[in-house]
Order: sequence, then C-alpha cells, then structure tokens
Amino acid sequence: MEYILNQLINGICQGAIYALMAISYSVVAGVTGMVTFTHGEVMMIGAFSAFYVFQYAGSHLMLGIFGAFAASWILGMLVYKICYEHFFDAPRHISLICTVGFSMLVQNLAQIIFGANRKPVLNIIDNRVFKFGPVRISLIQVMILIIVVVLAALLTTYFNKTRAGMALRAVSQDKEAAYMVGISVKKTAMIGNCIGCGIGGVAGMLLSVYYQTCYATMGSTMSMKAFSACVLGGMTDVGFSAVGGMLIGIIENLGITFSSASFRDVFAFGFLILVLIIRPQGLVARKGARP
Repeated sequence: MEYILNQLINGICQGAIYALMAISYSVVAGVTGMVTFTHGEVMMIGAFSAFYVFQYAGSHLMLGIFGAFAASWILGMLVYKICYEHFFDAPRHISLICTVGFSMLVQNLAQIIFGANRKPVLNIIDNRVFKFGPVRISLIQVMILIIVVVLAALLTTYFNKTRAGMALRAVSQDKEAAYMVGISVKKTAMIGNCIGCGIGGVAGMLLSVYYQTCYATMGSTMSMKAFSACVLGGMTDVGFSAVGGMLIGIIENLGITFSSASFRDVFAFGFLILVLIIRPQGLVARKGARP
C-alpha cells in the first residue's frame, strides 16, 4: 500500500508537468485553429535553454524558467511566421505538413548543435525527501507542483482579466467575428502561439529537471503526451486538457506499479484509446471550447 501511495504522488507530479504541456498545446491549437507537430521541439528547446542557463549562470531555477520561456517564445514566433501566418485561408493540411517539416528540421539541427548524447541536468533543486507517514514527497516534486499551479493561475488571470487575454479568447472562438470588431487576428494569434510555446518550454525544462536529463530527441515523446492530453480535453479547452494531462501521469505511474516501467507509454496511450472509444469528444462536456 505504501508503494502504491508513493507511486500516486509520483503520478500527480508527473501529471502536473503533462498538464502544463497540455495547456501550452491547447493554447496554440486554440488561437491558431491548427494542429501542430512542432510543439515537442519547442519544449525540447526550452529544456536545452534552461540546461545552458544552469551551466553558465548557476542552478538558479527562476533564471532557468525565464531562459526556457524566452527561447521557446522566439521559436514559437518562427513557427508562426513560417508555418501559420500564410496559411490561415489555405487547407489545414498545408500548415500541418509545414509543421512536420519544421519539426524534423529543428530536431536534426538540435542533434548537430547539442549532440546526440543525453545531457545531465543535476542538482538544480535539493533532492530532500519529506515523510508524512507512509508517504514520501521530494522537494523537486513540491517545487514542480508549485510552479505548475502558479503558471496555470497566471495564465487564467491573463485570459480572463486582461484586454489582450480576452482578445485571444475571442480569436480562439471565432476569428471572423474577432476581425469584425477590430481585433488584429494575425497579431493576436502570433502572441497566443508564442505564449503557448513559452509555457511549453517551461514544461520541457521541468521535465528535464525532474528526470535530470535532456536530449535532442526528447520532443518526440513529449509532443505525443501533450497531444494526447489535449485530445482528452477536446483539443482547445485548457482546463480539460490539464485534467487529461494529470490523468495520463497518474495512469502511467499506477500502471507501472503492477508491471514494468517499460510499459509506461502503453498505459498512457492505451488509456487515451479507451477514453476515446467510450467518449469520442474527450472529457469536455460541450462542443467547442476556449482557452
């Protein structure tokens, strides 16, 4: 029972990272109206940016978060300019194919620049462990949960309390109506895409800190987990996408409790398939959603 409880704690922490990944993907999909295959590489760049910040500026977590957010924001701007801006009125598969090509380009450039080997991300947070009866939780897990909750709260406040955030919500709901009321759809969509990418970069950093490693091909798995969580949440609903990410993290860790860690992805994607068979629209209760 003690082992199961501790695996549940691990699942909640890992699920929180997946939730942040899903939130970032959901924001991008919501404001652009397009599925992206570059998001894994955006998160990978965030992880490597934080790695070099830690290497040259010391183990300062806030500097790492800023570096990951800034680098992923810049990459998000490039993704928007190359893959989205000129294809708003084109068939969606054109933009989709463009993101696939851009993803392969970034991944191969990362292998050339950063190398194919894994980079150790060590001693960023003191790995103290707190015991509460049979339950153990590390300081890394506590910090990750705090960061995810704070970022989610800031994003919610931005969307609901600021003029720019409400413009993003309008664009995600109906681009034509937003244009008719004077909102610059392309500029707003670019900002929303950059925000989503920036948050994705922070999620990539947290994953590298949690597993104490980063590597050039890590984006492939991350993008599939983020996409899966978004599908569970109805693609563009931020709240349900976060719930989807949390569930995937918990199911993964509870699944490997009774089997091998090599089956981690089997449980994650098997859960996704099962939910979609029972409920094709995902967890979201209504058609259409907004960030």
